[in-house]
Amino acid sequence: MIHPTAIIHPDATIGSNLSIGAFTIIDADVTLGDDCTIDPHVWISGHTTLGKKNFVGFGSHIGGNPQDTTFDKSINSGVIIGENNTIREHVTIHRSTSEGGFTAVGDNNMLMINSHLAHDVQVGDSNNLANNLLVAGHVQIGSFCFLGGGAGFHQFLKIGDYSFCQGNASISKDIPPYCMVHSQNQLVGLNVIGLRRAGFNAEQRKEIKSAYSLLFKSGMSMTDALAEADRRTWEEHTLLLINAAKYPSRKGIMMT
Repeated sequence: MIHPTAIIHPDATIGSNLSIGAFTIIDADVTLGDDCTIDPHVWISGHTTLGKKNFVGFGSHIGGNPQDTTFDKSINSGVIIGENNTIREHVTIHRSTSEGGFTAVGDNNMLMINSHLAHDVQVGDSNNLANNLLVAGHVQIGSFCFLGGGAGFHQFLKIGDYSFCQGNASISKDIPPYCMVHSQNQLVGLNVIGLRRAGFNAEQRKEIKSAYSLLFKSGMSMTDALAEADRRTWEEHTLLLINAAKYPSRKGIMMT
């Protein structure tokens, strides 16, 4: 199932039951797990590892050098991708800028056409990253997020679990877990439909809404709101939201 025009370095580690298309290039330090499907004209380079049952679409490049003018190409870094991800056509995922570092993608993600993950991005599980999405370096994406097509994310951000970002948004602040955002850093409310679909029951949703109202709608400063939150008892799923506000990235958390 390997096309005769594919170029696979003899030092690459290739699993079983793979399909590798025409004119695809697999470099020396690449590891491909079992049952992967690699389309034609794909280039997988650097210290890149793909787990089992991944699909990589036509024209994608995984493991390329970061777009950092100070980057030392001799650095030993790479990309780690989990299992059962769908990486569609012309996706680019760049390797880390740090010695021994890795850009990482978890399991069961969909990266749609022309999406880009820059160096040192960390992606959780079961996310949908839509067409032409631009994710700058060191961004942390949680799990179960939907990030709309054409949206751009500034470096060093955190994107919380179960969040929803509208297409063509311009984001330079952290997106809190469970929240919906659009336009330029506009926090518009909770992702209620997403929470229902994810199986959060009525009591769980009610507590998340209470914490959201305290942090973002009470009119209190964030310092005072967090102090009040600390005086209350919360379930673990709600603490995810509170801790995102308590420990934001260097860019700060998005507000209403």
